[in-house]
Amino acid sequence: MNIYLSVNNREQVIKLPVLPNEFMVNTGMKNESYDTIRQGEIKLIGLENLKTIKIQSFFPSKRYNFLRDNKYKGWRYVEMIEGWKSRRVPIRLIITNTPINMPCTIEGFEYGIKDGTNDIYYTLTLSEFKFIKLKKKGV
Repeated sequence: MNIYLSVNNREQVIKLPVLPNEFMVNTGMKNESYDTIRQGEIKLIGLENLKTIKIQSFFPSKRYNFLRDNKYKGWRYVEMIEGWKSRRVPIRLIITNTPINMPCTIEGFEYGIKDGTNDIYYTLTLSEFKFIKLKKKGV
């Protein structure tokens, strides 16, 4: 399994160098409850919420033998993700060997140094992005 983040049709691609221990996709529904006079509380099934995923790992400051990719080092990863945030464009998340391949927005990016290795530990929170599809109507 590998995890890729990219922007603008692979203009820039990050292959996460260290896989997270786990990841969980959060899905849900926009269901609503109503109180009625004769039946009491009823539930109406709504549409799906946007999926979210949180990834926690670290960006290495030096080469380790277990890295999936060593194209960049530590702070370069942070600079790229911060740059994508500034551009305000969706990014694509691909997790190989799974069906996960979705456009996302960056909802949160927390990072910092925890120990003397200078590795940058991070939590990246992503939310599904749906491209708006409008139908053309003739006059």
